[in-house]
Amino acid sequence: MSSIVFDISMSLDGFIAASGMTRAEGMGIGGEVLHDWAFAGSERDREVIERAGARLGAVIAGRRTYDNSIAWWGADGPTGPARVPLWVVSHGAPDEIPEGGVYTFVGDIRSALDAARAAAGDRDVGIMGGADVARQYLREGLVDEVSIHLVPVLFGSGTPLFEPSWLDRHVRLERTQVIETDAATHLRFRVVR
Repeated sequence: MSSIVFDISMSLDGFIAASGMTRAEGMGIGGEVLHDWAFAGSERDREVIERAGARLGAVIAGRRTYDNSIAWWGADGPTGPARVPLWVVSHGAPDEIPEGGVYTFVGDIRSALDAARAAAGDRDVGIMGGADVARQYLREGLVDEVSIHLVPVLFGSGTPLFEPSWLDRHVRLERTQVIETDAATHLRFRVVR
């Protein structure tokens, strides 16, 4: 059975991007350190990303994530050669989309989720952010699991994953996995219903 998994890297002080985010600096100035575990981490770090990728049938992201990442993703999207389809929550599509790309633009989180679920079948749907899209899915109770790759860095400012007053109720989580490496502490939680 598929799960809706919110998966993101975060600094120890709660930021998913450093300050100074632009299209040229998609993760903010120095923010790429949040992804070092995925590209230059240990064998255990690679196992974490491979295990998540093996279950992934579709991905959802926000428009800012798309805009700030498309130069690196190209037509294949964030999963590279696996070419997992990506739904981008946006009020409109950009003028240029890579030909033969994996991207579909939709106007709201529920339409994105319905389409991603249909495409994923019995595989997982991954929500990769940004922060606003992730908060919307969490606020609506549409997330089954939360996977945070906690990176040992303090940014001091940037894009916070959680902001005050973004949620109007408690969301209980049950820890299902902790994997510690030098590059990150990989935390996985199940949303308690």
